[in-house]
Amino acid sequence: MTHQATTARTRVLGPGLVLGAGLGGFVDGIVLHQILQWHHLLSARTSDIEANTLADGLFHAASWVFVAAGLFWLWRRVGRGAVDWRWSALISPLLAGWGLFNLVEGLVNHHLLGLHHVRAGPHRTAYDVGFLLFGGLLVGLGAALHRRSAIGQR
Repeated sequence: MTHQATTARTRVLGPGLVLGAGLGGFVDGIVLHQILQWHHLLSARTSDIEANTLADGLFHAASWVFVAAGLFWLWRRVGRGAVDWRWSALISPLLAGWGLFNLVEGLVNHHLLGLHHVRAGPHRTAYDVGFLLFGGLLVGLGAALHRRSAIGQR
């Protein structure tokens, strides 16, 4: 692969990871917190709905900041030219970023801080581990797509 092709493909890597993490946060908050109502951000610590709603709102605000930062970063990179616009060049870091979000959020909030679990109840550990495995799968899929896109440029 030429240096120019490598640079074009990797210009979207960082912004794509940040965008993926922010979008993964939105998927978590919208699906698990709001639609399925399996947990709130602080549900293992308090049943106070006002505290949980505030924490969920701050979580969504942080997700929004990640998306905005990723979009701004991508826009800056595009403005400098030489960006690879094949779908896999952007989808691969989006998937990996979402997976990294799951891994960090799962390890920190579920296991280290014990703020909440994916789904409370008798099988909560299975749900928490499944969340981590899904995150690892997304990272692996994103990395594989990224490598495959590099091979396709040779």
